[in-house]
Amino acid sequence: MSWSNRVTTAQKPVLATMAVASVVRLVVGSLTFASLTLAALPASAAQVQANAQAQQERATRPPPRPGRTLPSTGRYVSENGERFVFDRSGARPLFRFESRNETWVLRASPAPRGDIIYRNDAGDQILRVTPDGGVTLYTVRAPNGTPASMTGPAPGLAPPAVTPAQLFRFSIQQSDRMSEAVGHLVYVTLDLERPGHEAAVAETVSVICEAVLRLARSSTTRSHAAGIRRINVVEGTRPGATYANGVLTVVTNPADGAEGRPSSARIIRTIARP
Repeated sequence: MSWSNRVTTAQKPVLATMAVASVVRLVVGSLTFASLTLAALPASAAQVQANAQAQQERATRPPPRPGRTLPSTGRYVSENGERFVFDRSGARPLFRFESRNETWVLRASPAPRGDIIYRNDAGDQILRVTPDGGVTLYTVRAPNGTPASMTGPAPGLAPPAVTPAQLFRFSIQQSDRMSEAVGHLVYVTLDLERPGHEAAVAETVSVICEAVLRLARSSTTRSHAAGIRRINVVEGTRPGATYANGVLTVVTNPADGAEGRPSSARIIRTIARP
């Protein structure tokens, strides 16, 4: 059984609201279903903003060291006002700023004095945790770190259910947003082999959109965003991204949830690489 989805936006972006033409092709065994629709999509897609990390259990969380206090799952705020959620309920710790939609899978590494450093897949340092549980947050605004403390409990960053129809509509909407940001049509094609991981695929599309929008907003990287013409999302065993001649190809393994796709930071570096 295989399925594929191709999403194409209308030829001329309209800033206030884009009319979106979509061609959706669904292949299940020997049966093929196709539809052509024209619709103006709403601005909100929070119902399909999801992370599928709860689906992946391949990695084994190392046991805590004796006497070590690890930060609990919950909401945190730094001294400079940055709010985020830290989730240790799954096989790997997850992190998300409350002001953003993207969830990062963090990787731990030892540091001097018994500290633990948590980094994203682009190698950026996000958190530093001391043996007694002290947390320091690192951001662009605070590259040297700022202390953070827990403010209360938070639900885990597991995904809600996403149907294929919701995934298709969401993909169209993200193509719409990227086309508006770069000033020309951006084609988005999803070519995936297995159904059942729509939430993970939706987040992959969301992360790609976040990367393109961040590139377009920056004066130093806007020219790189303007060169993007097509985005292909394909399934593979190892996540990654390549960019050449205006075509961004993102490899995802939806069965691994958030760990099975590259982060927006990694995608930005791929596109903006000299």
